[in-house]
Amino acid sequence: MIRTAKASLFLVLFFLSSALYASENTDSTKSKLKAGATFTLNSNGISSVPAFSLGAPALMASVSVGKGWFSYDPTLAYGLDLKPWFIDNWIHVKLINLPKFELRTGMNISSYCGKYTVPEGEFLRVERYFAYELAATFRFAHNISLQTQYWNDRGQEDYSLKGHFVSAIVEKTDLALGNHILCTAALQLFYIGYDSNDNTNDNNDGLFVAPRVSFSVRNFPVSIFSQAVQAISSNIEPFPGFNINVGIGYTL
Repeated sequence: MIRTAKASLFLVLFFLSSALYASENTDSTKSKLKAGATFTLNSNGISSVPAFSLGAPALMASVSVGKGWFSYDPTLAYGLDLKPWFIDNWIHVKLINLPKFELRTGMNISSYCGKYTVPEGEFLRVERYFAYELAATFRFAHNISLQTQYWNDRGQEDYSLKGHFVSAIVEKTDLALGNHILCTAALQLFYIGYDSNDNTNDNNDGLFVAPRVSFSVRNFPVSIFSQAVQAISSNIEPFPGFNINVGIGYTL
């Protein structure tokens, strides 16, 4: 646990220093390096695959550092008890980059920390995952887009999951509400199909819908957001039902 906490703290400092360094160099005419970071405090910890959640408030940091066709897009998530939840390390490569269409691929080396109870007490059990992505973005206007994603997740432990995640997101950004308030609205439809490596749990399939809305003040880095997740059909027991997450974010 101490080693995990030290490693997570190192990653937080690394992500933050990378974003700050890159943002300082973005203004240079000799550099094309682009960077940004978003830090959020949310009520229910909905993960990158929205069917899964921490079920408790979470702190999350997402950083993007890119140059040309390549980008590094890590995410680090903690519970409010400062115990690590998950770490994503996405590396993305753009295959096609046009004004109205983008195609990219990516690879993620991630870790998930779940609670594991034994007679001696409660421990954090780390699961390692490799994931592969193919994603396309269609831009119908400067603020309206459709993004489709396919992920192939491969858990590396006998007790972890493997399977597929397919998603489509329609998003409208920069919707003005008066002179100062901006709104972003998105609707996501996604399917998950996961099995355990040891064949003890094959009931992780489902079709879900997940609307999301966020509000911000023009030229101000703080936003508030809400995301809901509703299962349309699923063989997960008990039936996942309805889940909602609200939070506040700060963007560098």
